[in-house]
Amino acid sequence: MGEILGVGVTHYPGLIQPDAQMASLLNRTLNSDQVPEKVKDPKSWPAQMREEWRDPVAAAAQHRARLVNGFREARKAIDAFRPDFVVIFGDDQYENFREEGVPSFCVFLQEETESHPFARYMAGNTNVWGEGKDTVIKTKGHKAGASYLAAKLIAEDYDVSYAYKMRYENGLPHAFINTVMYLDYDRNGFPYPVVPFHVNCYGSSVIAKRGSTAHLTGDADPDLVDPPGPNPRRCFDIGGAIARLLSDSPWRVALIASSSWSHAFLTPKNHYLYPDNAGDRARFDELSSGKQSRWRELTTAQIEDAGQQEFLNWVTLGGAMHQLRRDPEIIDYVESYIFNSDKCFAVWRP
Repeated sequence: MGEILGVGVTHYPGLIQPDAQMASLLNRTLNSDQVPEKVKDPKSWPAQMREEWRDPVAAAAQHRARLVNGFREARKAIDAFRPDFVVIFGDDQYENFREEGVPSFCVFLQEETESHPFARYMAGNTNVWGEGKDTVIKTKGHKAGASYLAAKLIAEDYDVSYAYKMRYENGLPHAFINTVMYLDYDRNGFPYPVVPFHVNCYGSSVIAKRGSTAHLTGDADPDLVDPPGPNPRRCFDIGGAIARLLSDSPWRVALIASSSWSHAFLTPKNHYLYPDNAGDRARFDELSSGKQSRWRELTTAQIEDAGQQEFLNWVTLGGAMHQLRRDPEIIDYVESYIFNSDKCFAVWRP
């Protein structure tokens, strides 16, 4: 019989950057012609946002400290568990899946992947590790486990795609490679095989907004609205099926949900300046009180209104942990206004 560990983290790109660079993230929105000038005045912002903006570099250092501690604690749980492989539930932001096709779910069956994590995200050729732009990170796959998972899900009428290689020119999309790098923040190595499990979180924004901020740069097609991604109910249910199927396998597996929660650049009601903190607090209250089954009742409209598209990765993990009747141990819940998104760290131990 298999054993399963659940882990929830973020893949926040800002953590790659030095504090001063992370602190300047909000400038992208403040410089956008798509944002009304009147809401750019800090006097109109929530008090906590104004406080963070008073000294954004100091706020970035504090933000980093909590995120790094969250990853170190998550890594301790993974090392203690000693998985045969890890499955990462991650989204794709116009990296591997573009106009040629966007599946709701996709399992990657690979022996090894070479990734170039700084080719896209390293502005000014700098990162917190001082690693070069041509840095290559190799991750082992677990083809047998990935194939087993895809085959069993298809047999149970889950229409899951599978792929034997990445289309993305830089290797693993950032939701996956950032997760690996952050779980190895201290650069001791990450020895565990990785099975990327794509969830189409971005849905109606993946092509139209290039999976990110094309609507803020003026590059988005205003007449294009993509079909939605899988709804929370489907994500929750497939997570439950994954937990059940892997419990019947011979492997020890860590299931990792990797995402921040609501994103400022996906929250129009806040003029893309800050995330839906109230919506995230509601999700956190459900998590911390053992009521994660409520995530199954969320709707796509609610998810998109709150800018919580990436939260579908956590909904998938929530379904898995609900299937196993597990309650989480909260490592940290990090709320922010100027750093684009709220983050949560949690583990579900066997």
